[in-house]
Amino acid sequence: MTTHTIVALVENRPGVLNRIASKWRQRGFNIESLAVGHSEVPGLSRMTFTVDGTTTDVDQVSKQMYKVIEVVKVADLTEHDMVHRELALVKVTAAPKDRGGILEIVDIFRAKIVDVATETVIVEVTGTEDKVDAFLEMVRPFGIKELVRTGRIAMARGGITPMAVEGVKGEEHRYRPAGEGKAKVGTLI
Repeated sequence: MTTHTIVALVENRPGVLNRIASKWRQRGFNIESLAVGHSEVPGLSRMTFTVDGTTTDVDQVSKQMYKVIEVVKVADLTEHDMVHRELALVKVTAAPKDRGGILEIVDIFRAKIVDVATETVIVEVTGTEDKVDAFLEMVRPFGIKELVRTGRIAMARGGITPMAVEGVKGEEHRYRPAGEGKAKVGTLI
């Protein structure tokens, strides 16, 4: 089994996430992480999934995703040279006597403190999953009160753009959602 990084460009519509997640569930996949946010194309969001599975099984589900009408494009970045990151916010117990040690760890990991309270600090750390995991292990002895992680986001390195949508060049083009004018679903204008 290999961890695959799948990205999908989808229309911003209610229920899209549920329909896409159902495609993975129907095939017995557990989604390890999921991150969704706006893309460079107005009206489209970019979803990044990490799933464990054989390449054949993952390819089958990726093809099944195209049956969801709001899906514009799907790519498996696993075989591409890619940049991937995760963000975590960590609320750490920080008694006054421990703050120096916590600050040293924050500096080593190039993280930053984004909130300070009487007995806690909130630290923002970004990097690979391994870096975030290593940071958590270092601050665990102080006491982690609360933790939230985004899951992996990823992009192919260099000139490779498997998620580029033909005809889209910044703000002068926009994606026309279904039902607007005479354009069909997925039509770029």
